[in-house]
Amino acid sequence: MGISAPTAENPIVVIGRIGVDLYPTEVNTALKDVSGFTKTIGGSAANVSVAIARHGHEVALVSRTGADQFGQFLVEQLERYRIQNRFVIPVAGMQSVLTFCEMFPPDHFPFYTYRNPTAPDMFVRIDDVPLDLVATTPLFWATATGLARQPSRDAHYAAWKARNRQGPTVLDLDYRPSFWDSAEEAAREIPRALEHVNIAVGNLDECEIAVGERDPQRAADALLDRGMDLAVVKMGPLGVLAKTRTETLEVRPIPVDVVNGLGAGDAFGGALVHGLVEGWPLARTLAFANAAGAIVATRFECSAAMPTTAEVLEMVHSVA
Repeated sequence: MGISAPTAENPIVVIGRIGVDLYPTEVNTALKDVSGFTKTIGGSAANVSVAIARHGHEVALVSRTGADQFGQFLVEQLERYRIQNRFVIPVAGMQSVLTFCEMFPPDHFPFYTYRNPTAPDMFVRIDDVPLDLVATTPLFWATATGLARQPSRDAHYAAWKARNRQGPTVLDLDYRPSFWDSAEEAAREIPRALEHVNIAVGNLDECEIAVGERDPQRAADALLDRGMDLAVVKMGPLGVLAKTRTETLEVRPIPVDVVNGLGAGDAFGGALVHGLVEGWPLARTLAFANAAGAIVATRFECSAAMPTTAEVLEMVHSVA
């Protein structure tokens, strides 16, 4: 599919959540015993936006923050990362989302998100979405968590209607049980969304919610049957499977010393976007995205850890 280059006037558009990530200054320490934290921008959509910008692309985020100093911090951080923030609007009377993490490398990173019963990003309205821009953007990225509440759900469907499944329209299946009233509700809403996108990315749990399949090959086939041009299934320790109607590719994880497992998937997403926009072959795109995720797993934070294109290419070449 031919993709026009993102510009300041016609950037890549990402819609979804944004919040403040608070990482402990001590590892292998329970949250109650941590003495200090570092503060960064967080939330899957915001992290993916940072990852896209790190690869030199113009990107705009559509989201909402609390009407507080944390919200001001988030808007300022978007500008710092060269992400267009004109569609990030505070919600009067609400507080911004805070997420605290515990770090027990190499494979235990519990996090605690203060957004219940809802959060500002669930208040994205149809009028907040630049529908004309969504219709023409080189690539539109959304996450399934945006469907968990109104008015965000209607705003997403309005965006997809404007997009009309043209060009890369990506859905990160991104299922977070605590954001939904029930798994049954998610299993009703997320499959509906697949009718409006042509690329889906998710892990095995997320694929089970979306298409009722945990087996990677069957999950990918089920996504293709729903109209995807590309299905990307993250298989945990087995790596990543990507499938189109003519290609099936798998890549194994790159062995690294894990510092923080959070954020690797968002780095993968941003790198996937880079490959799609650049028009790379699927094998090159998948290897690049896999390397980007591995790099972030070796770093302390999420958004601040997103690698540059040069860093990812160095990793790709080192394992080739």
